[in-house]
Amino acid sequence: MRQPRERRDDEPAFVLHTYPYRETSIIVEALTAAYGRVALVARGARRARSELRGVLQAFQPLSLSWSGAGELKTLVRADWRGGLPLVGGSALLCGFYLNELLLKLLPREDPHPQLYRDYEAALGELAGSAEQAPALRRFELKLLSELGYALPLTHEADTGRPVDPAERYYYAFDRGPRLRIAEPGQRYPQVRGATLLALAQQDFSAPESAAEAKRLMREVLDHYLEQRTIVSRRVVRDLQAMEETGDDGNDD
Repeated sequence: MRQPRERRDDEPAFVLHTYPYRETSIIVEALTAAYGRVALVARGARRARSELRGVLQAFQPLSLSWSGAGELKTLVRADWRGGLPLVGGSALLCGFYLNELLLKLLPREDPHPQLYRDYEAALGELAGSAEQAPALRRFELKLLSELGYALPLTHEADTGRPVDPAERYYYAFDRGPRLRIAEPGQRYPQVRGATLLALAQQDFSAPESAAEAKRLMREVLDHYLEQRTIVSRRVVRDLQAMEETGDDGNDD
C-alpha cells in the first residue's frame, strides 16, 4: 500500500548538512522544530541560477516547505527567517560539532521541540561571542537528556548518597557515579565529585572542573556514539595544537 504524500509548509528549521545528489541536486539534512531531523531533496540546487544555493546555509534560521512520502522528502521552498547573528571564526567549528552530534545521535523524524530550542540557544551563544566550552557542555547535557540518556550527577549510583566533592568516582555510563567498579575488567572514566556537581549546576568557572568535565563528556558521548567518529572534534584539536606549537602546517 502506497504511503500518502505529506505536505508541510513554513516549518522553522536549521540546515545540519548537505551533500550532492545526482547531477544538479543536493540532499539536505535539516533539524526542524516540529518534525525532528528530516532528509529533503533540493532539486536543481547545484545549478548556478538556483535560488536555493544561497539560502540552504548552516546556522541560519530558515522556513522550509516540503512534500512527499517515505523518509526522503522533496524540498518545495526555503526562506531565510533571520533573527540570529552570523556564526563566525572559531565558533563555526563549534557549530559544526553540534551539527555532527545531532546527525549521529538523533534519529530521523523523531520530534524534540525543546532540543530545537536548545540548539537555537546554543547557536545564539556562539554567535554572541559567549565562552564556547560552557555553551558546548550545556548543549551536550541537554542533548543526552532529550535522547533518554540523562546523566545522574549528584548521587552515587549504588548507595544513593550525595556525591562528595572531595571524592573521586568511576562514572558508569548507564548508571552514574560509583566509588568502585563492580564489574571486573570494565573501564569507566574517573572524575572528581566536584566536577560532577559543577556539571549538574552548569558551573564551569573552575578551570580544573571545566577541563575534567570536557574529558568526561567526550567519553560519555563516545559511548553512545558507538565508535562513530566526530570529525569536527579532531579538526579543532589539530588547529589548537598548531596554534600552541606555532606550526605552519608544513610537517615533513
